[in-house]
Amino acid sequence: MKVDIQSLGTFNRLAHEGAEQATRSMCQMTGLDAAVDVTKITLVDRADVGEQLAGGEFVGVQFGFEGELAGDTVLVFDRRGSETIAEALVPGGADDGGMARSSVAEIGNIMMSGFIDGWADYLEASIEHTPPTYVEGTGREILPAGPESTDTESGDADSGLDQVFVFKSEIEWLDESVSFYIYMLPEYDPLAGVIGRHADSEDDAIPVDKLQVFNEMTYDGTQRAAENVEMMTGIETEAEVTQLSFAPIEDVPKQVGTDTYVGTVVEFTGVPSGFLLVLFDEASAVHIAEAMMPVEMDADEFTDQHESAIEELGNIMTSGFVDGWANVLQTTVDHTPPRLVHDMGRAIVDPLAAQVGQHQEHAFIIDSEMRTDDIAFGAEIHALPNEKELREALDELLVERADQTEADVEQIF
Repeated sequence: MKVDIQSLGTFNRLAHEGAEQATRSMCQMTGLDAAVDVTKITLVDRADVGEQLAGGEFVGVQFGFEGELAGDTVLVFDRRGSETIAEALVPGGADDGGMARSSVAEIGNIMMSGFIDGWADYLEASIEHTPPTYVEGTGREILPAGPESTDTESGDADSGLDQVFVFKSEIEWLDESVSFYIYMLPEYDPLAGVIGRHADSEDDAIPVDKLQVFNEMTYDGTQRAAENVEMMTGIETEAEVTQLSFAPIEDVPKQVGTDTYVGTVVEFTGVPSGFLLVLFDEASAVHIAEAMMPVEMDADEFTDQHESAIEELGNIMTSGFVDGWANVLQTTVDHTPPRLVHDMGRAIVDPLAAQVGQHQEHAFIIDSEMRTDDIAFGAEIHALPNEKELREALDELLVERADQTEADVEQIF
């Protein structure tokens, strides 16, 4: 399957509009005030679908659908959100378990029927969906298993890279700190057919297997970066999630969120060009910086010594990533010295997205995470490449080099 940029943009907009219609239906029924915050298309390992739900208790409504598109979709509320829904529909309903489940099922049925019907109307085709099923669970357990992956050459399920496309919308209540989500997991073959029939041009089409190889390369690079963290600090660290997302350029800052981060930003030039960020939450930045220092610190705030340590670590992690890309893509990529950043995530990313947005309307965002069980520690790596140049680089990428990628990355880090 090949995906062209215009089709991805069209389907992202369609998913966003469907989420907005579903949200309006909910607002009309409940009187609550909510809005779609961000919608994106993500290529991710099947085991990592729903990583944003980790650790939470959720309820929701799930549908299967078939026709021009086939797969599963699920509307997910956290427990607090479901209680808000139940109370809005029936005063006192949040205290009645049966009433709460019935309220979620009712609102979910109306919201998701409109969501699926919107896709059918755009595609001018029939898409049937199953009756709604009430679901509940912890973290990503609430999501369906997702479609079987298909090898793009042989067509055999589970014979290729185990990655799937996921359409995800995040909706926020405007007066409360509560979010809920719509996940759409289409099956590979129907999605490939729809994208192929609605492609505007073959000129900017990217083979999915090349995106998958690049995603795998990013995971390998993240694992090497994690090993570098362990080598420099003694903190055992592992790569957790790697995903390649596609979203309108104005939504890119929303991918990072409103938490405060400390880290580094570099601009890389070549094919592709763009920006790469290594970000730590504030507590993690203090832990990781002090672990790198020769003497124990006795400071209550982030000092110049902390900043120097983060700059050093960010530079080492960045160099490995950029050099790894250059090696796999067989191109030359240079990068600027790291620039320290300490701000809210969206504030860090916004000027970078604005600069990239001078040349494109949509963006690929390459995200990966690192975690450790030893202490409260987390790190994120975000890459924002120039879409046209990334497409040119992937056009030259030889998929048969995929088994060489890991070895090459090990030589670089």
